[in-house]
This record gives sequence, structure tokens and C-alpha cells, in this order.
Amino acid sequence: MAAVHKVWQLLIGKPLDPLDPRTRHAIAVTPLLAWVGLGADGLSSSCYGPEEAFLALGQHTPLALFLALSTAATVFIIALGYNQVIELFPTGGGGYRVATALLGPRPGLVSGAALLVDYVLTIATSLASGVDAFFSLLPVSAQAFKLTTELTLIVLMTGLNFRGMKESILVLLPIFVGFVVLHLGLIVYGVAVHGSYLPAVVPDAIGEAHSMSSAFGPVVVAALLMRAFSLGGGTYTGLEAVSNNVNMLAEPRTPNGKVTMFYMATSLAFTAGGIILLYMLWHARPVEGQTLNAVVFGSVIDHLGLGSSFARNALLAAVLAFEAGLLLVGAQTGFLDGPAVLSNMASDSWVPRHFRDLSARLVRQNGIIVMGVASLMILFWTHGDVSVLVVLYSINVFLTFSLSLLGLSTYWWRRRHEDKTWGKHFALSALGLSVTSTVLVITLIEKFTAGGWLTVLVTSAVIVVCVLIKRHYTETRAQLAKEDALFADMPPAADGEAPAKPDPSQPTAILMVGKHRGASMHALLWVNRLFPGHFKNFIFLAVGEVDAQSYDGAEHLERLRQTITSSLDYYMAQCRRHGIAADYEIGFGTNPIVEFMKLADKAMDEYPNSVCFASKLIFKRVNFLSAWLHNRTPVEIQSRLHLQGRQMVLLPMNVG
Repeated sequence: MAAVHKVWQLLIGKPLDPLDPRTRHAIAVTPLLAWVGLGADGLSSSCYGPEEAFLALGQHTPLALFLALSTAATVFIIALGYNQVIELFPTGGGGYRVATALLGPRPGLVSGAALLVDYVLTIATSLASGVDAFFSLLPVSAQAFKLTTELTLIVLMTGLNFRGMKESILVLLPIFVGFVVLHLGLIVYGVAVHGSYLPAVVPDAIGEAHSMSSAFGPVVVAALLMRAFSLGGGTYTGLEAVSNNVNMLAEPRTPNGKVTMFYMATSLAFTAGGIILLYMLWHARPVEGQTLNAVVFGSVIDHLGLGSSFARNALLAAVLAFEAGLLLVGAQTGFLDGPAVLSNMASDSWVPRHFRDLSARLVRQNGIIVMGVASLMILFWTHGDVSVLVVLYSINVFLTFSLSLLGLSTYWWRRRHEDKTWGKHFALSALGLSVTSTVLVITLIEKFTAGGWLTVLVTSAVIVVCVLIKRHYTETRAQLAKEDALFADMPPAADGEAPAKPDPSQPTAILMVGKHRGASMHALLWVNRLFPGHFKNFIFLAVGEVDAQSYDGAEHLERLRQTITSSLDYYMAQCRRHGIAADYEIGFGTNPIVEFMKLADKAMDEYPNSVCFASKLIFKRVNFLSAWLHNRTPVEIQSRLHLQGRQMVLLPMNVG
């Protein structure tokens, strides 16, 4: 076991101390790094979104000008909307928090479920597109190995994210920079080469629209453009990523979040709009085994006149390799934001509380595992077909966008009598809502039978499961609240004088207590009933679990400490009222079992004549759901202590 632990620590890195103020500073990211880790998803979507949109125009390629302009404008409209989210929710949470706070828990659940499915598809789509870009350089026969390559990359990315957000971003930073530099140069050159033709681009686009309108009617022209615009909806994915992870940014968070959004919007608008323009100017046409980006950048590189086929192929290989690499970086957003959404939903009891747990590296490891496994499954089902994945992807992206912008519109409308600036905020939110909801409806209708139904089905299934989980937690919490209410008031002062300190030579009961006072008092009372007058000392052990919620800020950790201390004072007063000596120990950490074992070892060494006790919840209806939703901390601790030859007794408590 020791050898396995050393290898695991070598892979993921040394544990971090969550209570050390320097740790938070060390893992916080600057806007530049956040642009890489959170903005790569948006920028990488330019590798597949513009292609889907352009191909939907068919032979009417002059209309691509309108498509390029509307794409760039939409990026900024959505980005400005999410700037408001960053202002209103500086602790993160993004679309889920917006919908929950401004529209209610149920719209929040829909948004959260859509985001979860969306981030799974972020990983699957980004990796599949990246592998497509890389395999564009290889013979057609190599296509058979694409799926295996995608699955292997998911496993590697999952492992990389166990090391932490900042470390994973730093590893991928050179790929991001290489992509930006190469694509900036090729887009500028590719457009500049056709500089003499640029004055005719607008008249050609207007002429094409006019001739189509005369032949088929203006409705057909509008429908074609809206269909192409909607099918390119994958271009806008990732724009909500910063608002989900504002709490991971370096201070000051809100200004840094806005700077990151500016970086994201500017780079995506330029790249996506520029690539669509290149398709049109260079008359790009599909080639078997190659992406449209590979075709058009190949043409631009040919025009450079490098002098040798080797130099030409090397540069094209570099471009496509950086595209593949950036798509790999884009998948990082799913691994960062998916666990964050799960954590926020766990705080509201929609998903198991285990998703709030932090690893020794202070990452949400349970969420990372779920994202990785779910991505593997969706790639198996679609065989890595990007055209299918993009459709599945776009529906939930725009569902979340629409709910967030609806929430913002509602918020500013309610504040119209309180805030003089409400008008411009409301207008911007309403404009964004009209765009995103239109795209959502068109995409859903257009692609429902082509795979969109699966997104609706899976998202609905996630919602149903979340409702069942919430119901179980609500019922259990209500039962525990009744028990807690019985011990709300501090016990009266002791009649006699209790010993000031426990005597290590006397029989001692070591009681492991949790956050529910009723459950802990249940255990205390049962110990006295089962062993009347036997134990002369009571030592209470409590662990403050540092999870994603409590680690959100120093004030949360201090509140956690005060809550635990208050309960321990209550237990001590209860013991001293009956003339029993009592004391307590508190530990803090990300793994309650490890922390409890440290406290138990110390206490049992100090009090050799001791027995450990803990309360264990017993459900009348035991099923997979109840077993899965509650941790087995007392059982695990008991097993470890028994292996050491030490005694621990679990006291059952029925909770219905």
C-alpha cells in the first residue's frame, strides 16, 4: 500500500494544506491563465463551428459574409451578458446560480442538468475534433484508429486534472500560444491576399441575397441564414465558463473575470469570423479525410510560396497539430467546469454531497471522474462523429444561455424602479435572449431526429434523477432536524462540581460527532444507557470537512469552525451537568476519515482505557439510492480501528 501511495502522489503531486493562506494564492489563476484554461473551449470551437455553419450555406457562399459578421456580433452579445453574471455572482456558479437565484430552483435544476450534459459533450466534442484535425495529416486508412486515440486522450486528461487547475493549464499553455500565433498570422495573410477583392464582398453578398429573394422569396433567404447560423451554434460554447469559475481567479475576482471574458470574446470573434471569411474568399470545398480548416489553411500556405513541399507540409502539419492541441486544451473546460457545476448542485442537494469533496490537491476529484467516464460513454455511442456531437452540444449550450439571459432580463425588469441604469442592462439581456432562444428553437427542430432527441432524453433523465435525490435528502434532513430541535437550548448549569479535566487513568468514552446535534446527542445518551456510570470521561472528536463550499473563502472556514465549536460546547456542558469530565479535539481537512483517525489515535494513546463510539444512520427502506447518497465514514473508521486491535462501537439511529 505504501508503494501504491507513493506512485499515486508522484502522479498527482504532493498534498496541499487547505488551511494555509498561501495555498489559495498558489492555486488561484490570473486572467491570462484563465483565458487558456477556461477560454480554450470557446476558441477551439472555431475548429468545427464555422465549418458546420459554412457548409449549411451550400452553393450560396457569398452569404458567408453575413454569417461571419453575425457570428462575431453574437460572441460579444453573449459575452456582455455573462459579464453581468460575473458582477452579480462573484463567487462563481454561472448559469446554474443565475437560473436558481433569479428564476427559481426548478429552472436552476434545468440549467444545471443542461450544463452537466453540455460539459460532458465539451470533452467529447473537443477531443473528437482534435483527433479529426490531427488525422487530416494521415492517410485515410488511419481513420480506423481515431476512436481508440480519443478514448486514450480522455484517460490522460482525467489523470492530468487530478494535479490541479493551475498545473494542468501550465502544461497546456504552449499549445494555446502556438495556436493563437499561427492562426492570427494565417487569417490576416489569407484575407490580405484577397485585398483587391474585398471591396466587392459586400455587393456580392447583397446581390446573392437579392437574387435568392427574387427566385424563392425573402423568407427562404432568412431561413437559410438562420439555419446556417444555428448549426454553427457550437462556435459559442465555452463563453459561460468564466462565470462558473470566478472563485478560482486571483483577486480582485470580478475585474479579472471581465478581463478574461474580453480576451475570450475578442479572440473567438476574430478567429471564428476570420475563418468563415477565409472559406468564402478561398472557395473552400470539402475533401475526404480532411477538415475544412485543413483545406483552406493548406491553400493559404501554398500561396506563401515556401519553395519546397517539405516546408509546406511541415507548416500545415504545425497548424493542424496546434488545432488538435487546442481542442485538447478545450476539453479542459469540461474537466474544470463540470465538477464545479456538480459541486454547486450538491450544495443544493440535487446531486450527492460527495461532489463537494476535495482531494488532497484541492480538486473536485469525484466530479472529474464522472466527467471522464461520461465522455468515454458518449464517444463510444457516437463513434467520435463530430457532426453528431456538435448537434448534441449546441442544444444544451443555448438552453443554458437562454435561461441565464432570461434570468438577467427578469432581474433588471424588477429593478427598473430602483436602478437608473436598468434600461441598458435589460436591453442587452433581452437582445441576447432573443438571439439564443431563436437559435435553440431552430436547432432543436432542425436536428431533433438527427440526434437532438438524445440530448433532450439524457438531460430529462438527469433532471429526474436529481429530483429523486433532492426528495431523499429533504426527507432525511427533516427527520434529523426534528432530532436537532430537541437539543436546541443549552443545558442548565451543573448542580455539582464536575472535574476540570479528564483523568487518563479512568474509563473513557471517545465519541465521534458530526454536524447534526441530534445524532451526536443520540449517541451520547445511548452510551450512558448502555454503560451506566462506567465511563468517567467523555472525549468528543469533531472534524471540519474542508469541501468545495467551505473552501470558497476564509469566512466560510471560520463559520465552519464556530459551528463545530458551538456544538462541542453543548456536549461538554451536557456531560458536566451530570458530573462527568469532558474535553474535545477538532481537526480540519479534506478527508474526514483520515482526520478522524489522527484524532482517534491521539486520544486512544492518551486514554488507554477507552472505547470509541459513533452514531450510524439506519434507513427503514434500504436501497441503492440511500446507500449511495450517504457516506460510510463511521463504518470505515470502525474497520480501520479494528485492524489496529482497538474498540469502536456503532450506535444505530433510525431516520425513517
